[in-house]
Amino acid sequence: MRAALQAGLAPLQLELEDESHLHAGHAGARDGRGHFRVRVVSPLFAGKLPLARHRAVYAALGDMMQTDIHALSIEAMTPAEAENAG
Repeated sequence: MRAALQAGLAPLQLELEDESHLHAGHAGARDGRGHFRVRVVSPLFAGKLPLARHRAVYAALGDMMQTDIHALSIEAMTPAEAENAG
């Protein structure tokens, strides 16, 4: 996942957390796909609305959205937004 996000989004900052252990027993966890949280800071997000940013993340992950990922929490920001967020 990390390599796909780096290749597709050229992030200045990338945090990826596997939260699958928090969802043990959840119906979606039974098929082996995981729950993840990602924070991506990329200049590619400039001028894009949140939906377009999320679509860019999904596109970077490609088939993994069907094969490896059950749930994905996304925080996608430009460098300026990340700087202002602290």
